[in-house]
Amino acid sequence: MTERGDHATAQGLGVLDLPEHPRLVSNITHFARALRKAGLPIGPGRVIEAVRAVEAVGFSEKRDFYWTLHACLVSRREHSQVFSQVFRLFWRDPRYMEHMMALLLPAVRGAQQERAAEAAQKRAAEALLDGANVQVTPPGNAPDDAEIEIDATRTQSSDERLRTLDFEQMSTDEIARAKRMLARLNLPVKPLPSRRFMQGRAGSRVDFRRTLRQSMRQGGDLNRLVLKQARPRWPNLVVLCDISGSMSQYSRMILHFLHAISTQQGAGWARVHAFTFGTRLTNITRHLGHRDVDAALAAAGAEAQDWEGGTRIGQCLRSFNRAWSRRIMGQGAIVLLITDGLERDDPAALGRECERLHLSARRVIWLNPLLRWDGFAPRARGIAAILPHVDSFRAGHSIQSLEDLGEALSRRDDVGEKERMIRLLVQG
Repeated sequence: MTERGDHATAQGLGVLDLPEHPRLVSNITHFARALRKAGLPIGPGRVIEAVRAVEAVGFSEKRDFYWTLHACLVSRREHSQVFSQVFRLFWRDPRYMEHMMALLLPAVRGAQQERAAEAAQKRAAEALLDGANVQVTPPGNAPDDAEIEIDATRTQSSDERLRTLDFEQMSTDEIARAKRMLARLNLPVKPLPSRRFMQGRAGSRVDFRRTLRQSMRQGGDLNRLVLKQARPRWPNLVVLCDISGSMSQYSRMILHFLHAISTQQGAGWARVHAFTFGTRLTNITRHLGHRDVDAALAAAGAEAQDWEGGTRIGQCLRSFNRAWSRRIMGQGAIVLLITDGLERDDPAALGRECERLHLSARRVIWLNPLLRWDGFAPRARGIAAILPHVDSFRAGHSIQSLEDLGEALSRRDDVGEKERMIRLLVQG
């Protein structure tokens, strides 16, 4: 028996008859290790299952090989894109090292022309280059030219670049750094005037009751007028966050941002109410009140059973309008609607529910990560149904877009990209 066969037998895998590549078992193990570094929960048991599955299916077709490994190593829909990128770089691209270096180090030219990384590509490249020192030799080098040694795993973007980076294109390390930055953000809001009054020197109205009481203490002499001003009140913030499959990565980052807002003292909001929706509406307000963000999001994830599922925006908004609108929208609440607007049900029903939501709220601000694309147009029926019933339409794909949200809250006339999208919708 060969050395490879002895090692496989010792692992309880049996002897694999794979003459096309005698190191395939080692490569599958290395491939699984790269997936684990990219964030997929893969243990030794799954690696063993993958090797056995390849032994049973064979290695004659790459398509069969891809789906065999996918079935064994991917357990959640959000991990499928990462798996696809790692598989392409590891098994299919003969120049994958140069390709990954171009993704992680755009300043190094010669491998390929700089371009924006697709979703999950950077996480795949980071996982495959983990722990590797890459030597880059300039083209046309002479024997006495110095070699440039680069440790790709320690290459990090500046905070300024991270603020504008798309959440979907972040590597594992960048996601961790972005979460720490989101935890420090705040969302200031201006107070609203109320019908109640309080004593104040800057007031424009006379408080006759206090004025008379003061004069009575001084023997009836009226020395000065006591003024009063409107007592400020703080609005509620109501967040409706889409957690369907197409919004998975964005919703997780935005919920980190909402947790920071919910736990800040003196931020200006009377209360922050948070709801998630996919195929059903879930109230996660009490979970976001937990001081530990990991425990808060774990509890919210356990409460919402439709993570990464389908999308029924109209039905979920109908549930909110009927069950929650009167309870939390009566004091001039501001609504953040966070969704890509890709509706599966009747868009006419979605439009009616959005109109009702708009009439109940002081303002409705829509954050849509699809707006980051330069060529975005409201062609989807769901987007066209929601757009007329929001006050402001903004992108919601990066830390910078969440920071800019304060501008939409401080300016009543802010509409974001709504007017431009309406014109595109009319043009057709």
